[in-house]
Amino acid sequence: MNASTGSASPLLEVDGLSVSFGGVPVVRDISLSIGRGECVAIVGESGSGKSVTARALLGLAGRGSEVTASRLTLAGRDLTAASERDWRGIRGSQVGLVLQDALVSLDPLRPIGREIGDALRLHANLSATDARNRVVEVLARVGMPDPERAVSQRAGELSGGLRQRALIAAAIALDPPFVIADEPTTALDVTIQARILDLLAELRSRGTGILLISHDLAVVSAIADRVLVLKDGSVVESGTTRELLTRPREDYTRRLIAAVPTDKPRGTPLVPVQESDVTDVGTARARVDPTASVRRATTPAKADATPAVLEARSLVKTYRSPAGRFRAVDGVSFTLGRGETLGLVGESGSGKTTVARLVLALTAADEGEVLLDGAPFSTLRERERRPLRPRIGAIYQDSLSSFDPRLSVRRILDDAIGTAPATDRSTVEELLDAVGLASGVADVRPLLLSGGQRQRVSIARALAARPDVIVCDEPVSALDVTVQAQVLDLLDRLQVERELSYLFISHDLGVVRHMSDRVAAMKDGQIVETGDAAAVFADPQHPYTARLVADVPRLLPTH
Repeated sequence: MNASTGSASPLLEVDGLSVSFGGVPVVRDISLSIGRGECVAIVGESGSGKSVTARALLGLAGRGSEVTASRLTLAGRDLTAASERDWRGIRGSQVGLVLQDALVSLDPLRPIGREIGDALRLHANLSATDARNRVVEVLARVGMPDPERAVSQRAGELSGGLRQRALIAAAIALDPPFVIADEPTTALDVTIQARILDLLAELRSRGTGILLISHDLAVVSAIADRVLVLKDGSVVESGTTRELLTRPREDYTRRLIAAVPTDKPRGTPLVPVQESDVTDVGTARARVDPTASVRRATTPAKADATPAVLEARSLVKTYRSPAGRFRAVDGVSFTLGRGETLGLVGESGSGKTTVARLVLALTAADEGEVLLDGAPFSTLRERERRPLRPRIGAIYQDSLSSFDPRLSVRRILDDAIGTAPATDRSTVEELLDAVGLASGVADVRPLLLSGGQRQRVSIARALAARPDVIVCDEPVSALDVTVQAQVLDLLDRLQVERELSYLFISHDLGVVRHMSDRVAAMKDGQIVETGDAAAVFADPQHPYTARLVADVPRLLPTH
C-alpha cells in the first residue's frame, strides 16, 4: 500500500520494504514517501513492526536481519545497496534519530556537550571552539534552559524532558533534512510532551521531513500530516490524519481510535464489548460485564457522601539536595471514599510518587498522617502497622522490575496470598481468572510475558490480600494504547465487583479524566486544585491546572 504525497521530488521514497529475521518476515512490503516539511506517522500496537521499519531506514535493522526494497532513496540518493560505511556517513548528517528512552540512549558517564558534539566531530570540520558554540546554539534552539551549563551536565542530572531535548539536539546538530522520532514523547508528562511536539512542529516548519513512530493516536494527531497504520508488519490503512481519524475504513484502525481514553467519559468501555472477553495473547476469557462501567459512571462516588476509607492529613516530606533542603510534599491533604477513584496529576517532580510512598507508609512523613477508616496508619510502628498492610495494595509503572525475576507467577502470587487473612484467601487460579489470564500463566516467569500480561499479574498481586485501597502509580504508562485500554477496563470492572478505592497517579491527563471521579492537581509539592473530575477538566480554576488541561493532545487534528 502506498502513502505517497504525490510530490515530484519527495525527500524520502520507499517501495516494497521488507525485513525478516531468520527467514521470518516482520515487515512486509511497506511503501511510503515523505516530502520536505512533512510529518508522516506510523502507528500500531507493540510488535506491529514500527520500530523495525524505522531502523531499517537507517541501516540499523539489526544483526541477522535481511532487508530488501525495490526503492529506497533519500534526497535522490539510492540507498538500496548502501554499505555500512555509506550508512555511517548518512546517519547524523542526513538523518537524525530521536529515541524513546533518553536515559538509556545517552551515555551516563559523558557530559551532554560531548554527546551532541560527536556528530559534529564525525561530519563537520569545526574547531573545538566552533563545535562548542554550535552545541550551545542547538541546545538553545531546542529550548534547553541555561544551555551553557547544560553542556557540562550528564544525563542523570537532567529531568526526563530535558534529556529528551538533549536527544533532539543531538539529532539535529547537523541540520539533517530528515528526522526519525521513535516514540519521542512516551512516558513524558503532558506539559513536557506538548513542548516536545511543539519542537518537532518547529522542525517541520523549517522544512525538515519527519517520520514519527508512535502507538498514541492523540499524539500523532497533534503533528502528523499523514498516517500509516501497521498490523503484523503490514500497512492495513493509510491516509491524511483527519481522514484516518474521522473516517477509518478498517476495524483495526477503529479499535486503535476507540482505545484512546482522552475525552472518553467516565465508565465508557475502551475495548469493544464483543472483544472485551478476549484479551492479549495467553489470556483467558475474562468474565466482563459490559454494563459494569456504565453502572459505575451513573452513580459516581462523592467524597462528601461516601465514608472516607483513606485520609491524608497535612503530609510533609523534606529531602536534602545540593542546593539545600526542599519540600517534595508540602501540606498535602485529601480523602478517598469507598469505591471511589481519586486521580492525582501533575508534572514530573511535582510530588505525586512521594505522596504514593507516604500513603503506603514506605516513606515516613516529616509531618502529618495517613488514616485508614479514621484510625492511624502511617504513624504506627511497623510492627503495629503490619496487620493493616493487606488493606492497601499497589500497582506500579514498571511491573517487571517490581517482580523477583527468579520467581514464577505462581510463587509471586502465593507470596502475596500469604499476607491475606487465613479465613479469606484466594487461590492463584482465582486471581488469574479475575484478571483474565489463563491458568497456564502461573508456571511462567514474568520476563517471558508480554507487557500487558505482566501488568495483569501486577493487578492480581495487588488483589491477593483483598485490599480496600489500591495505589495505582502510573499503572499503564508503559503499555501501548490497546493493551492500556484492556487494563483500564479491567480496573473499572474490578472496582465495581470489589468496591475498591483507587488513588490513581498518572502524568497522562486523558487516562486520569477517563478513570477518575475526583481529581487533585499537584504543583511543587502542593495540591493546587481539587474537585469533581468532569468539572475540573471542563473548567479548571487554577492557572496551572488550566495549562495541564490545555496541553492534553486530542484525537482530531488541530492544524
